[in-house]
Amino acid sequence: MLPPTPLYVALAAALIFFSSLHTPAAAADGGTLAAGQALAAGGKLVSRSGKFALGFFQFRQTLPGSAIPVCTPVWIANRERPITESELKVAQLRISRDGNKLIVTNNTSTDESPIWSSAVTNSTTNASSVHAVLMNTGNLALLPETQSTAVPTSSYLWQSFDYPTDVGLPGAKIGWNKLAGGNYFSRQFISKKSLVDPSPGSYSINIDSNGFTQLTTRNAPIVKYWSWTSGRLEELVLALTALINMDPRTKGLLVPDYMDTADEVYFTYSITNESASVFVPIDITGQLKLMLWSESKQSWETIYAQPSDFCLTFAVCGPFTVCNGNSGSGTSSFCGCMETFSQTSPRDWELSDLTGGCARRTPLDCKASNRSGTSSGSTDVFHPIAQVTLPYNPRGIEGVAAQSDCAEACLGDCNCTAYSYSNGKCSVWHGDLLNVNQADSNAFSSQDVLYLRLAKSDFQSLNRTNKRTPTVAITASVVGSGIVVLMLVFMIWRNRVKWCNAPLHGIQDSGGGIIAFKYTDLCCATKNFSDRLGGGGFGSVFKGLLGDSTAIAVKRLDDARQGEKQFRAEVSSIGMIQHINLVKLFGFCCEGDKRLLVYEHVVNGSLDAHLFQSNATVLNWTRRYKIAIGVARGLCYLHQSCRECIIHCDIKPENILLDASFAPKIADFGMAVFVGRDFSRVLTTFRGTAGYLAPEWLSGIPITPKVDVYSFGMVMLEIISGKRNTPEVFSKSSYHVAYFPVQAIRKLHEGDLQSLVDPQLQEDLNLEEAERLCKVAFWCIQDNECDRPTMVDVVRVLEGLQELDMPPMPRLLAAITEHADVELM
Repeated sequence: MLPPTPLYVALAAALIFFSSLHTPAAAADGGTLAAGQALAAGGKLVSRSGKFALGFFQFRQTLPGSAIPVCTPVWIANRERPITESELKVAQLRISRDGNKLIVTNNTSTDESPIWSSAVTNSTTNASSVHAVLMNTGNLALLPETQSTAVPTSSYLWQSFDYPTDVGLPGAKIGWNKLAGGNYFSRQFISKKSLVDPSPGSYSINIDSNGFTQLTTRNAPIVKYWSWTSGRLEELVLALTALINMDPRTKGLLVPDYMDTADEVYFTYSITNESASVFVPIDITGQLKLMLWSESKQSWETIYAQPSDFCLTFAVCGPFTVCNGNSGSGTSSFCGCMETFSQTSPRDWELSDLTGGCARRTPLDCKASNRSGTSSGSTDVFHPIAQVTLPYNPRGIEGVAAQSDCAEACLGDCNCTAYSYSNGKCSVWHGDLLNVNQADSNAFSSQDVLYLRLAKSDFQSLNRTNKRTPTVAITASVVGSGIVVLMLVFMIWRNRVKWCNAPLHGIQDSGGGIIAFKYTDLCCATKNFSDRLGGGGFGSVFKGLLGDSTAIAVKRLDDARQGEKQFRAEVSSIGMIQHINLVKLFGFCCEGDKRLLVYEHVVNGSLDAHLFQSNATVLNWTRRYKIAIGVARGLCYLHQSCRECIIHCDIKPENILLDASFAPKIADFGMAVFVGRDFSRVLTTFRGTAGYLAPEWLSGIPITPKVDVYSFGMVMLEIISGKRNTPEVFSKSSYHVAYFPVQAIRKLHEGDLQSLVDPQLQEDLNLEEAERLCKVAFWCIQDNECDRPTMVDVVRVLEGLQELDMPPMPRLLAAITEHADVELM
């Protein structure tokens, strides 16, 4: 519990130099605090630029929507130990007597018991040779008296940039130290608890030991809810550069960078205009944001937020809530209590601290199950909530034959708060329900219904409130009608597709539909999964042979939780579509936790092996050009000819298979999604692979088939050159120069195509086709999706039925080219 009037030693970005705070002059000139000087409450230390000020700061007890002064705390020394009212009268910031640290103390105490202290850095330093400086970057540093602020940061005795709170300023780092036992620890941003409580909150952003940027929860359960996992920091720099240059407000203003040295790995960014005011906070609700000061509006503007969908932050609304990312502009407007539940703390909700969520109005009638496993008369009932994502951490119940049995299993457990029953699978939840998000009707199966356990009196009250809206309640005593409904649903589904545990049929008997294989039959067909073809994504692929000598590739999904999601995506995406340039799905198997997909076997493997491996068959130009046309036709079919548009989301050489005649077949539809023809859905999680991702994946705008067009363009450049677009080895001096698309667009404009083509082709080249393919590729990777062609146009161009002008250099490549030129000078 915070004291009535907590104060903090805070560094703030102030656009009006704190004139509205009526404070006296700074303790020292030029943003410097010398040995023997003290900064007391009411005083402030101002940087030379006037953009930053340091002083004792009180978070105002104001609610959202009220007038908030333009004064943004960007670093807080004592966020876990606020200063009490009695301490305020004598509190001061000064350099310790031994010169080792900055301390907040009262003027009667010794240095050994300060209210706050910076880390000890140099035991041989004395106070007379040390001073503190508030720099124009917003970095508060402790320096030897003989050194200026221009010295390397490695010689600082201490700096606030090494101990960030919830904000990253230009020049600050996020990352970790490689040296065991080093003085530096992992630098991470940690959100504050609420609008008036800056103590560490529920979320943090950091970089893991593999170099991946991630947003995670800090309280149990520890969950990584967003990550740039498709590639390391170098790919993130490229993607962020593209995103920054797409917005006219930030184009050319921000320069992201990463460093991987012997001592540390970190990400940072700088600004090219020192008069601009920019910062990157991790919000109370777990979103990472890019904020820019608008002179015209005299306020901060959010340029970018990730996750782009507020509701993807783990448990952002707290327990027993439903989050709707399209419901409003304020944080609390996104979150609503489940029916018959109430906000645990309305005051906290008003201050954007939603972690308490909602609580029941009436306790459950908890009666434990008896020895036979059936409930002993609980009067609780279940209320269905449709079109939502199912909560976090389900527990499966084995041996459940019907929905009524699943309901009974939940009623017989005092800790069970909800259940779901779908496709013969019973899942229950114990305790708090977290991460229940409102879904649009196109995104989730209508069979995914959450049945919320309610006290009987609450359910009756809910029925009276919604008496004009029919509601279904499933109790232990009402099972007859439920069984009838379930039988009808099962019959409809069985006619639609032969599901799990069906007898094994031959391919000829399938009638064009997909087949349900038995697990034992697939074990036999693959010789107990002994011939492994490869792996990736969510599982391994094995070669097999059916009884009629049909060669198959069996993909076994390894991860139980992710495997189910992958399984649903792949079956629903390609089970009923047929095209010569799409890999054919013969069938599947789902028995218990075993999930397998059975594809046609494509004998020549994937395109990447032939392009990038020295021991593979070299593809001549004729084959490469036919592969380009075939992939384009396959994508055109997915985008234009299916009942609903299908976006593949992960086009890359590894997902293009080659048959006996080297004709291409697009594979691995595990990330594919159905979208309406208006493309109004916003996909809020990254899909795809770094190096092939379109810039809009980072922008939060609706995703359209143009993301596949972008990936196709990148693959075409690799078909032309026989080399990866993104090099495997990076250095500070060669990273941008080695990026192949930069070289390719230059050579295309210069008319020097010969030097771009794979040297293995030698004289086997059609220059007219090569120029056509290169033009198509660069039109496909334009930054703005509106500038990219459709796959229909791509097919027409590659078939010689349509002409293309010379493509302009994409803005991202232009920025990289300029940067490379500067480094080479």
